[in-house]
Amino acid sequence: MTVAGGHGWGNVTNQLWYPAGLFVDDDQTIIIADYSNHHIIQWKMGTTHGQVVAGGHGQGDRLDQLNGPFDVLIDKETDSLIICDRDNRRVVRWSRRSGTTQGEIVLDNITCRGLAMDDQRYLYISDTEKHEVRRYKIGDKNGTIVAGGNGRGDGLNQLNSPTYIFVDREQTVYVSDNNNPRVIKWNKGAKEGIIVAGGQGKGNALTQLSRPLGLFVDTSSTVYVADSENHRVMRWPKGATQGTVIVGGNGQGAAANQFYLLEGLSFDRHGNLYVADIGNYRVQRFSIE
Repeated sequence: MTVAGGHGWGNVTNQLWYPAGLFVDDDQTIIIADYSNHHIIQWKMGTTHGQVVAGGHGQGDRLDQLNGPFDVLIDKETDSLIICDRDNRRVVRWSRRSGTTQGEIVLDNITCRGLAMDDQRYLYISDTEKHEVRRYKIGDKNGTIVAGGNGRGDGLNQLNSPTYIFVDREQTVYVSDNNNPRVIKWNKGAKEGIIVAGGQGKGNALTQLSRPLGLFVDTSSTVYVADSENHRVMRWPKGATQGTVIVGGNGQGAAANQFYLLEGLSFDRHGNLYVADIGNYRVQRFSIE
């Protein structure tokens, strides 16, 4: 079912323009990085309109503006949003307290694409220009490379345009390695990664991915990935050599079981799956068995 947008593209609060990264809070509030509207919008469970919670003052680089935000997460400790403000080449933080009118810069000079935070509040950021993922203690400007960092390529120690990332409790970093179409896992301290989905070239076979984006990994290390250009979400159990299609895979379209390219992917704590369906300007929710 459609839980956000679905009313064509636009900047009215019941519309989305390019929904990218998603974060679902404990109360099933969905936070969406709406890339082409240059704002972060939140949709509370069961509402027909969203509420702009960051940006919303047009495209720009002032502290009250965003420029092409691609991903967002909630830092519960400070009750704030951490935002990948990609086209401003920065990461910013906006308080969720009412009355907040601008953000603060956490990091700049970074072509960020995806964000994650672990249990110890380390921030992980993928950089599509440097083909790496770094881990930062908040306030630290340099960070530590935890995946890639060996130039662009398809070696196991390389990435090629890393997008969304997921970090588990062991600080294992999973990366949607977009142009290598694969998902690759880097254990903490590893010098190279392990392919956990795709890696068999670009295509639509069950062993393949085509532009992998949104990513989620459950406690049994099963990987869920938005296989964007195949218009499907795939599930790859740990150690599997091929995935299964859990939603979509019915060609490009606007029906309830179809997508038109995908971006972000998330789960709520009840096990419902949320998917940003870019070309249909909506976020869809599915209950997965």
